[in-house]
Amino acid sequence: MSVLVLGTVGYGWSRLHELNKSVRGGDVIADAGPKAPDGATDILLVGNDSRVNAQGEQLSENMLRKLRASSDGSANNLTDTMILVRIPDGGRRASAVSFPRDTLVDLDRFGEHKLNSALARAQAAAEQRLRGRGVTGAELARKSRTAGQKFFVSTIEELAGVDIDHYAEVNLLGFYRLTKAVGGVKVCLRRPVDDSEYSGAVFPAGPQVLSGSEALAFVRQRHGLPRGDLDRVVRQQAFLAGLANKILSAGILGNPAKVSALMDALENSVTLDKGWNIVGFAGKMRGIAADDIEFSTIPVRLRGGEVVAKPKRVERYVDDLLSGRTDETDRPTRSGSAEERPGGTAGFSGTSGLGGDRAAESETGARESAEPGVEQRPTTADDVPCVY
Repeated sequence: MSVLVLGTVGYGWSRLHELNKSVRGGDVIADAGPKAPDGATDILLVGNDSRVNAQGEQLSENMLRKLRASSDGSANNLTDTMILVRIPDGGRRASAVSFPRDTLVDLDRFGEHKLNSALARAQAAAEQRLRGRGVTGAELARKSRTAGQKFFVSTIEELAGVDIDHYAEVNLLGFYRLTKAVGGVKVCLRRPVDDSEYSGAVFPAGPQVLSGSEALAFVRQRHGLPRGDLDRVVRQQAFLAGLANKILSAGILGNPAKVSALMDALENSVTLDKGWNIVGFAGKMRGIAADDIEFSTIPVRLRGGEVVAKPKRVERYVDDLLSGRTDETDRPTRSGSAEERPGGTAGFSGTSGLGGDRAAESETGARESAEPGVEQRPTTADDVPCVY
């Protein structure tokens, strides 16, 4: 998301040139450049729970405490936030669609697993293979990481039926620094939460401004939410909408010191694919306003506690959404009033992605109707929706 709003920055073009050179990833995208029929650019934005810094070094115990993250290596490299963004040719607007991390997908040679494990599984397999060839040290880390990212990109491409042009990844430390740099983001909770045992999210109900470790806790919480990870996705969309609105506002763009701090945060935290000219992309993005960015979620179904998706339906939905078309029979829907819907409130414009023609079983065991024909508008970056 930080990359999505780069183009609005009116200061520091020299810093953008520096950024373009310093936050390079591997050859994640084999054939960079817009491939959509209309010349649009498709970008995969990834939030990774990695406990390392930009140089691949393990974070200190003190920093992990600030991030409210454990040092348990088993949790590393899970892609807990996955958002596909399309910027039409000319930069008139942006559409963003989320992929719930727990969605079960066919990971080719690895079998059926949760989507968020694709990168980690492919990276581990590549590391084992490369070790057998005598590759070690920094070269091993770089090549195995690139292999994991490539596999992950191809998995999203196959599921969504798109050709991804660019890849951007931010880890826990990067998100922490970014939210600090912008001075926090306004969010709104429908009810107080206390998830001190897991994410560290302890917040009152109502509007509030969060940054740093509190912002991380807000977007990472899934325990105690009516629909678990699906409601976490709604939170992430609401937060990113607020972040985009904050960066697009005069409060950030009119303050050179804040812009410089934002550039520092991005430079130390974001991994971009090797072929991405971020300076050229920034110029393309300058015409997008807050209300021209919309968020939604792929259609999924809860089945006995598992999140499942039909690839053909996902592909059709993403194609319609990113192309600006609508299909009333396949929009993410949920029946009930705003006060009854988990994740929805009066004035909340986020879509859950939970739809279909029969009742679905949520992670909490509750039944919720998903009848067709009940429409919700996508979240836009000029909203501050109240969420669970």
